[in-house]
Amino acid sequence: MSKLPIGTFVNMTTIVIGSIIGLMLREVFPENIKHITFIAVGLSIMIIGIRMSIKVPEEYVLIFIFSLVIGGILGEFLGVEAFLDGCESWINNNFRLGKERFSEGLITAFVLFCASSLAIVGAIEEGMQGKRELLLVKSALDGVTAIALASSYGIGVLVSIIPMLLIQGGLTVLAVNAKHLFKKGAIALLSGVGGVLIVAISIKILELGDFRVANLLPSLVVVIFLFWGFNKLNIKI
Repeated sequence: MSKLPIGTFVNMTTIVIGSIIGLMLREVFPENIKHITFIAVGLSIMIIGIRMSIKVPEEYVLIFIFSLVIGGILGEFLGVEAFLDGCESWINNNFRLGKERFSEGLITAFVLFCASSLAIVGAIEEGMQGKRELLLVKSALDGVTAIALASSYGIGVLVSIIPMLLIQGGLTVLAVNAKHLFKKGAIALLSGVGGVLIVAISIKILELGDFRVANLLPSLVVVIFLFWGFNKLNIKI
């Protein structure tokens, strides 16, 4: 069984191909087509996020809530969104990309591609059992999604393959070497928090609210530490 995240490499390839197609179509689509595509993407990912978040087992609801609160506070303290905005300014100044919505595209693609149930379960399944079926299905779906996202957001969607390699690929490598860490409760919580972040992004896309979604990203790390901590201390909730 390979210790390399082959499924993630395939996934990255389909996103690159889809993003390139989306960037090409961006120059062809009139503004009204871009707008309706934007709305369709927003509605679709809202449903995906809701479906993911409501599957959190009742006994883990407090960990779920604490993860989002602590992760949000940590994100504000670290200034995650400000950092990404700084990256966007640097890229625009140095590469003359015009009015690229780089950070929005990167955050949206990262959360959608890396925080979904397919990403989490697929990456862990590849690491623990060597099965790549879920990630191959996800690769096809992500390739199509990347076309729609890149046509709306630009090159930030393509750049999302870098954090994908670190997060999704990292999960596979970790699952190969530390299988005992991945219990069903941890996977369910990670997927649930990812679902909330997806809903938050859809709210921004649909212009139903405006807040710093990127500052909630640390919740994806906090939820794992809280789960392990509660289990280590044998705290019943």
